[in-house]
Amino acid sequence: MRALILFAHPVPDSFSASLHKIVVDTLAERGWSIDDCDLYAERFDPVLSKSERRSYHDVPENVLPVGDYVARLRNAEALILVFPVWIFGFPAILKGFFDRVCLPGVAFRMVGGKVAPNLQGIRKLAAVTTYGGTRMRAMLAGDPPRRVVTRSVRFYCQPDKMRYLALYDMNRATPDRLQAFQERIAVEFRSF
Repeated sequence: MRALILFAHPVPDSFSASLHKIVVDTLAERGWSIDDCDLYAERFDPVLSKSERRSYHDVPENVLPVGDYVARLRNAEALILVFPVWIFGFPAILKGFFDRVCLPGVAFRMVGGKVAPNLQGIRKLAAVTTYGGTRMRAMLAGDPPRRVVTRSVRFYCQPDKMRYLALYDMNRATPDRLQAFQERIAVEFRSF
């Protein structure tokens, strides 16, 4: 199985980084082929330029500025996102990845004036994330990251398997609770 892991956290010794490492190590132990895309380490530019926006619907020219990332996404059989939730949203670098790489002709295509999925090669989709606030606070805010992953990204892929693994209320999490979540992630990816 070929996995594209999108990691979005700027601090290499963060809790998110520990989750990222668990995902990578667990899948590697299972013999998966891993394309580990650390968006910060790769210095991915999240800014959609004026020319990119103007050529957004011009397939296939629209992929030229991000062709390497498009190729990596198209090559994946599994897409795994590892990120923190900040102010009930994605880190800007991950949102920018969606804006710049999930393009017409890549993530979706237009068929008879309607949007159709275009990443059916991705059979498994997962998100591993943390929230500073409680699940209730996230729900009251509409939980945008959960909705984007479980609705939009899931629609693009139509995966056979989908997991959204979130640790809520991290700002008050005890060391035992953090460790329990790390262990949960390892267990989840042993059978993902």
